Order: sequence, then C-alpha cells, then structure tokens
Amino acid sequence: MADILHRIGVKVPAPEKVYDALTTVDGLAGWWTDDTKGSGEVGGVLEFRFPPGGFDMEVVDLRPSERVAWRVVDGPEEWPGTTIDWDLRQDGDCTIVLFKHQGRREPVEFMHHCSTKWATYLMSLKSLVETGEGAPSPRDVQISDWH
Repeated sequence: MADILHRIGVKVPAPEKVYDALTTVDGLAGWWTDDTKGSGEVGGVLEFRFPPGGFDMEVVDLRPSERVAWRVVDGPEEWPGTTIDWDLRQDGDCTIVLFKHQGRREPVEFMHHCSTKWATYLMSLKSLVETGEGAPSPRDVQISDWH
C-alpha cells in the first residue's frame, strides 16, 4: 500500500477551530474548494468539485476536536476505497494535524501530484484557521495541468 502522510502545526489555543474547518461545509470551502456540498455528519457524504473533476467522501468517524475520518466513495480511478484521516492534538499553542491518505495499491505518478496538492491545501487550512483567509480551489497554488 502507498500512503500520503503530512504533519502541520496550526497556531491556535485549542483544536476546535481546526475541527470545524474539517467538518463543516463552510469550513471545508474555506481551505479546499469553493465548490463543496453535502453533510459533514457521520454517514453523510461530502462532495468536493474542482475544475478537472471531484471527489465524494463518506464521513466514517468524528471525535470532536480529535479525529475526522472519510472514505472515498467516488473520484479518480486510484481514489475510491481509500481513506483520509485527520488526527488532532494540542501541543502548547499549536494544534498538531496528522494527515493520512491511505489505501492506494501502488504509487502511480498521479499520487506524487496528489501528495503535493494535499500539502498546499494543508497550508491553506493552516492559513484559514490562523488568519481567516485560506486559498481554496480555484485560488490555490497551481502546480501542473492537473490542477
């Protein structure tokens, strides 16, 4: 299996703002993509759309201010069946976000692109929580023709 792993620290006195940015449509639209719809509740499906396509994520686990987990139910060929986990913990004046996109069978070239994009969107999440301004699609950093 090939996984994408990232870690960021968000300067915030408690993890609630980060958790809200991961579990509400407005929060997700503030850092990942403007075109976000759906339900952030367990069993709900969140729909994320980008200029070249999109992803549908089923919310499978929520632990307030600690964990968010999704299962990809629709998207590019390599994505369905993979999982995305966000584990949060407070460390002084920072919320540590441990991000995992797990379950790909092999590291195809598109995975390299996805890893870089996840990193840029995680920095957008950090910016949203710290400053109130993220850089979601379509205003994100462009790294290739794949968006």
